[in-house]
Amino acid sequence: MIDYLADAPVPGTLDVDWHGDAPLQAHAYTEHTLILRQSKSVHFEAPFLFLLFGNDRALLLDTGATADAALFPLRATVDTLMDDWLRRHPRRPEAAAYGLVVAHTHAHGDHIAADGQFDGRPHTTVVGPDLDDVIAAYSLTGWPDGLGELDLGGRVLDLIPGPGHQTAAVVFHDRHTGLLLTGDSLYPGRLYISDATAFTHTVDRLLGFCASRPVTHVLGCHIEMTTTPDVDYPRGTVDQPDELPLPLTTGHLRTLRRALTETAGRPGSYPYGDFIVVHQSSPS
Repeated sequence: MIDYLADAPVPGTLDVDWHGDAPLQAHAYTEHTLILRQSKSVHFEAPFLFLLFGNDRALLLDTGATADAALFPLRATVDTLMDDWLRRHPRRPEAAAYGLVVAHTHAHGDHIAADGQFDGRPHTTVVGPDLDDVIAAYSLTGWPDGLGELDLGGRVLDLIPGPGHQTAAVVFHDRHTGLLLTGDSLYPGRLYISDATAFTHTVDRLLGFCASRPVTHVLGCHIEMTTTPDVDYPRGTVDQPDELPLPLTTGHLRTLRRALTETAGRPGSYPYGDFIVVHQSSPS
């Protein structure tokens, strides 16, 4: 059994070049935490996905933008990664079969497209992307208030309701690594907001959560910005050689909160009529 709380949050590495040729690239942040990215050659959205291992089951967070397993072999890749991890961390003979939970940061198509690849997979639970599914799966009956928990077997994630970009959005905080996985609510790029009031409450909720928990990095699901401040790649770009690194900090949450105040009430601001751009420079 792995003690996931020992020395938590454990450090990891984000030293990775995300410009490989594979349709799905996997990077080991730690021995028990993998960051995956769909290639822009398969879909321009190039979302990030996360595979986290606990003692009893793993969590796959999001399934990417492409359903076709021939173009985007997500299940085959996850199966291989899980087999490799289980060889390094063998189960006791009497232990139950190792499981997989497939969940989502939110319900947009570029985050749920490959759900069907996991249909019929043994010992697998696919959490539906709709709000009712999310509330039931995590017992978030006070939505959007309150917190949920997901226990992977000694490795516990906190779940924070995150509507505003999308109705059923959830932010995941991993106690083992301190990673805050924000989906499309915060990443280096344009943040599209469908409900400004709900989004502002989400940012306030996250700021309150982070004030009392260790957060090592804030990881969203996209990179849209170049290394030149406030210059982003146009939608549909399939090659981003000069993109920013993925990680942000809790300081960017504070920057985002100020931006929400500054843009409130501006004509054409929301829904989706405008956006807030988050760059990595000078968070506070």
